[in-house]
Amino acid sequence: MAYIFIIFYCSFPRAYMEKERERAKEKGYPSPIHTDKISTDKDFDDAISFCLDNLDKMHLFCGSHNEDSNMNLCKQMAKMGLLNDDKRITLSQLLGMSDPITFNLAAHGYNVAKYVPYGPIREAMPYLIRRAKENTSVAGQTSRELTLIRAEIARRKS
Repeated sequence: MAYIFIIFYCSFPRAYMEKERERAKEKGYPSPIHTDKISTDKDFDDAISFCLDNLDKMHLFCGSHNEDSNMNLCKQMAKMGLLNDDKRITLSQLLGMSDPITFNLAAHGYNVAKYVPYGPIREAMPYLIRRAKENTSVAGQTSRELTLIRAEIARRKS
């Protein structure tokens, strides 16, 4: 029996990091928040490697808007001789975000999906707002996405 291992790349905005650190201090446990983005990226990549090394026991669903993280997963798959369309691996982004990443992965034969959060509006909206803020803060990613979308529209018109 294989287990599905789901990894979502989430970096918390500063306000949430501070709240979590305060709560941990108040409750007397170590902070669950990474100290910086570099350590977040390293642990994410290590988790991906762990899953790929254990595909005989699990399937991987990787949700990330981080282009480098997606590229790292693809490179690791190639290095291990895994096919792009390996049924045990799916890459995913939130519906309405990072479409160029999703479309390029699909164009290269990877299994891709768009995930859709659902639930009570009180819980879903804050999540979506955080994702929108996070997505626009990733080093010019939004302007890059707009440039890619405009180029694709121009290509389709010609």
